Amino acid sequence: MTGDHQTLALVLFSVFVAVTLAITTWVSRDRHGSAEEFYAGGRLFSPMENGFAIAGDYMSAASFLGISGLIALYGYDGMLYSVGFLVAWLVVLLLVAELVRNCGRFTLADVVAARMAERPVRIAAGTSSVAVSVLYLVAQMVGAGSLVALLLGGTGEAARTWTVVGVGALMVIYVTLGGMRATTWIQIVKAVLLMAGTVALTVLVLVRFHGDVNSLLTTAAERSGHGDAFLGPGLRYGGDWTARLDFISLGLALVLGTAGLPHILSRFYTVPTAKAARRSVVWSIGLIGGFYLMTIVLGFGAAALIGSDEVRASSASGNTAVPLLALDLGGGADSTGGTVLFAVVAAVAFATILAVVAGITLASSASVAHDLYASLRRPGGKQYREVTVARVSAAVIGAAAIGLGLLARDLNVAFLVGLAFAVAASANLPVLLYSLFWRRFTTRGAVWSVYGGLVPAVLLVLLSPVVSGSPEALFPGVDFHVFPLQNPGVVSIPLGFLAGWLGTVTSPEPPDEARHAETEVRALTGAGAV
Repeated sequence: MTGDHQTLALVLFSVFVAVTLAITTWVSRDRHGSAEEFYAGGRLFSPMENGFAIAGDYMSAASFLGISGLIALYGYDGMLYSVGFLVAWLVVLLLVAELVRNCGRFTLADVVAARMAERPVRIAAGTSSVAVSVLYLVAQMVGAGSLVALLLGGTGEAARTWTVVGVGALMVIYVTLGGMRATTWIQIVKAVLLMAGTVALTVLVLVRFHGDVNSLLTTAAERSGHGDAFLGPGLRYGGDWTARLDFISLGLALVLGTAGLPHILSRFYTVPTAKAARRSVVWSIGLIGGFYLMTIVLGFGAAALIGSDEVRASSASGNTAVPLLALDLGGGADSTGGTVLFAVVAAVAFATILAVVAGITLASSASVAHDLYASLRRPGGKQYREVTVARVSAAVIGAAAIGLGLLARDLNVAFLVGLAFAVAASANLPVLLYSLFWRRFTTRGAVWSVYGGLVPAVLLVLLSPVVSGSPEALFPGVDFHVFPLQNPGVVSIPLGFLAGWLGTVTSPEPPDEARHAETEVRALTGAGAV
């Protein structure tokens, strides 16, 4: 990239950072330091504001960079991510949003602990939430590294490393100073910027092909190197039974995982009522639906205008397809239009990464402080304020995400998010649904459900081709993989539900009918909700 690209992109990104830091500083002056203020922004956001913030939380670097890149490389098979991410919101709207807002206070564990023994349930749910959040954070860090590598012309691993460190430091500042209120406003600003940038690119792609979608798809197939196979299923997930099973596994993880993501669940607590939570999801579905339809156009547009081989040459995982597309749509590498459009896309992608990592870090630090610390602290020991613990844990989680992000920097960001979704669907969704809808569910069932999904999901990832045994693995030089699938969802999700059922039917304690009845009334009516 030329110096103009670098300079303009860095200026635009610096403006976004300055604005968001100003928001954070402004919000922190008015904060009175309560847990409700830090975790839920005082529950003062309107459904529209929260809907934009949810969309901002959900439309991550995986969506903007990773999905378009996968479509550019694999055509039809890459579209599974767009479809899966969108369909998942129907599960959230119909089964989760309103009930979670009524039953919980700040975290997933609040919902489950409403009718169970608190300590074991909070420890299990808190551990699971942190594991999912760290996996998701790694994907965002990888996206940041890929973007900077392209911005700086692919030169210098040191620059890439320092970028990941810088993103991690900024997210810790956002969370520790501003809490949920600052994070929400950053999400709203980012959602508006991302939608505007995506609409502009989509319109330019369609204008280039005179609105002829058939011509766009035909050209993409020709330049992909795969011909008509590019537009049909099977390029990435076809062939043998392993690839087809991987396809099913990924689909299950994407559709079911959203309802178990801690940073999405925590957004339902920032509005005053359950009705507002439901309306927030309706707003977010409209924004997210439009966005994912546009990522399909961008992916095929990158294949048609840039070519799959050139995208792969820039980034083996396809993460740089959209910035390269922006450069071409603006008139090429040496044009003013190309420079401006590339810089805008790079700045928006950076903003996306910063905003999402702030939301995830806040959710995971809430789990550490509100669930793990509150459950594990000794009655006679020194007590620290919960919000103080949350701020410290945000810094620790940020450091862990930076380290893992540097380790996994060559993997596709959408693929990494698929793993996070699989863990969320295996460990968090079963216990959430059982708690809300099964009268006989017990504490043992809740704990077994979380660990019965979490441990197999993490273990199968470690023993899969993602970590070893393939050229694209984290450790390509060794081979200890025994599990053939890249996504564990098809095995670990049923295990999570099975473990919850088995723990309940073998539990010596009877289910607490009275507490279930109380929780059911509260979930359905909102009576007694905070």
